[in-house]
Amino acid sequence: MLRHLLNPMDFSVEELDRLMDLAGDIERNPDKYAHACDRKTLATCFYEPSTRTRLSFEGAMYHLGGHVLGFSSADSSSAAKGESVSDTMRVISCYADIAAIRHPKEGAALVASMKSTIPVINAGDGGHQHPTQTLTDLLTIRSLKGHLDNLTIGLCGDLKFGRTVHSLIEALSRYEGVRFLLISPPELRVPSYIREHLDKTGHYYEEVQSLDDAITSLDILYMTRVQKERFFNEEDYIRMKDFYILNKAKMALAKEDMLVLHPLPRVNEISVEVDDDPRAVYFQQAQYGMYIRMALILTLLELEV
Repeated sequence: MLRHLLNPMDFSVEELDRLMDLAGDIERNPDKYAHACDRKTLATCFYEPSTRTRLSFEGAMYHLGGHVLGFSSADSSSAAKGESVSDTMRVISCYADIAAIRHPKEGAALVASMKSTIPVINAGDGGHQHPTQTLTDLLTIRSLKGHLDNLTIGLCGDLKFGRTVHSLIEALSRYEGVRFLLISPPELRVPSYIREHLDKTGHYYEEVQSLDDAITSLDILYMTRVQKERFFNEEDYIRMKDFYILNKAKMALAKEDMLVLHPLPRVNEISVEVDDDPRAVYFQQAQYGMYIRMALILTLLELEV
């Protein structure tokens, strides 16, 4: 049966654990998987700019011995001529074995999957979901903390438009004892459906504005940038973009074993002086992103090594 990844909730907790176990084995034994995708092709259909996500997908497929084709912007595809996502995916299905799609409109990956004859991976759809980033975040936390339950996680910055935040909250809410501190200005609070989800699952959450007050109790601090491309009004973006900046002074307030994650790219919300702090793991996080995407490709293609 053809399977896609459109939402982190598409995988059960048990399936996520197996996926992360596989990613861990790939990290430890890369040579074992070097030819796992021989004669397989990944299509990367990116309708908006990306560095880490697109290159980590391409790197994942190359490290598995496979091939990559695709486009890196809507302007370089037939979308510029008005071709629909569903038609594009029908054509891509003739050339590739699996596809990753990023699109600025919510639901585009779902539309693509409905007409595809190959597995489709949602690589980000508007401000909605970013499931492979969530898998990356889960793998990073589990690998460095040893577990995903009984953690206090602070999510800071743009919680309204940040698709990585929405996906991560939904995924972590499946684990026991996870507490959420939602750190943002009132204008950038999480959407109501996220609060409703947390109310339904019974997880503790608190919406706060002060990073200084929240950081002292955190096991994980997940920083996000204020995304200019999601704002309709540039004045609002300029007013919000420097609301939170993580620096050495704030890090001095945190626990010695707190981890700082960021989906990247950063602009100025994390000072470069923080990069040398051993608790800053966002570049390790990017490395874990390739391992989890390798595991995902193998899983959706039903390839065993």
